[in-house]
Amino acid sequence: MNAGSLNKKNFARLRSLVQSKSGINLHEGKMELVRSRLCNRLRAVGAETFDDYCDYLAIRDDGSELRAMLNAISTNKTSFFREKSHFDFLEREVYSRFSDPGRAVHLRFWSAGCSSGEEPYSLAIHILENFRGRRRRFARVFATDISTAVLEEAKAGVYPASRIADFPVIKQRRYFKRGVGNNEGLYLVKDQVRRMVTFRHQNLMEDWEITQLFDAIFCCNVMIYFDKKTQEKLVGRFHASLKPGGHLFIGHSESLAPIRHAFTYVQPSIYRK
Repeated sequence: MNAGSLNKKNFARLRSLVQSKSGINLHEGKMELVRSRLCNRLRAVGAETFDDYCDYLAIRDDGSELRAMLNAISTNKTSFFREKSHFDFLEREVYSRFSDPGRAVHLRFWSAGCSSGEEPYSLAIHILENFRGRRRRFARVFATDISTAVLEEAKAGVYPASRIADFPVIKQRRYFKRGVGNNEGLYLVKDQVRRMVTFRHQNLMEDWEITQLFDAIFCCNVMIYFDKKTQEKLVGRFHASLKPGGHLFIGHSESLAPIRHAFTYVQPSIYRK
């Protein structure tokens, strides 16, 4: 067997490991994707075959290769203001609680599965836009992802011009610094936005140290990779992490209908505690 081949036995070993550690359910149709994404990992640890690589993960790994493997396996696709209906709902149903200009704005959001940072930065920008000039504004966005690689991108807050092409020019200038010289074509998220966002590595299958409850949790296009049992467990934990009346936002291709949960359905992809 050559180093680039992956048989069903080793795929089953990797599939079991990935699911137990991350909750991601790799069905048999993902076998070629796993092979292509992990070939570089074999070379990185000096494994000649997938047999060797599986043995390395089981016996010799100190946890660093597992993280690298999950980075390679996980899919990270996002964009700024990706789910327009979510932001419309925030304006209409959540921000309206603070319509009195004399009332302090207190908001705490969680972007669970934040990928390269577009979602949490979008939330921060949206809050700033809707409460411009409000001095008593206490808003934070907690952003987590299982991939340490994309978290580094998110923390850097640097994006090519194509990522913000849909922003009105006035908002580009308001919330991004345009690169010059060697950084031409790149845009850096400004400090007023970055200060509102806290990034942290978090595997949703592991314990999370969260003491304060959230007004809203965004977990978009993440649970589609989990099996039903894992989805139910995670949704239950999200429910416990929300304030009464708080909202869970999921992707438009997702639904809680097939699983047991304690949320009240509001509209497609939006649920209330």
